[in-house]
Amino acid sequence: MTEAPYAPSRIRALPSWLLGRAAARGHRLVAEALAGVLSAVAELGPVSQADLSRTLGIDPKDMVAVVNDLQQRRLVARTPDPADRRKNAITISAEGADCLRRTQRLGDEANDELTGPLSAAEREQLVGLLRRIVEPEEPCG
Repeated sequence: MTEAPYAPSRIRALPSWLLGRAAARGHRLVAEALAGVLSAVAELGPVSQADLSRTLGIDPKDMVAVVNDLQQRRLVARTPDPADRRKNAITISAEGADCLRRTQRLGDEANDELTGPLSAAEREQLVGLLRRIVEPEEPCG
């Protein structure tokens, strides 16, 4: 979790300060969810909402809200699934693909700045070590 900028304990106890921090965290979480869903749609699409929900581990009710938001922003489109007309297939729109490219470019630039002091080999090693922490091997498999 990203730490808030330093604030004296008296300030950190103010409801207004706490509300601001809570709102910032909420915005960050929503932005991460939207970016994750948009990336998954680009990679998997056309894909059903149910499959997106299962793939990303997002509650189906929350997925509806995320897809609604992405559709309202014209970043994805819902169309009837040709395999099952009772379902919708989610696809990325041209605007969504543009947004995703910009987001990926900004993410790449931020990560390049973060790992700038490292050599290419050190970056690769760092990513490998972090993956081992995030995605531990199954004990029996």
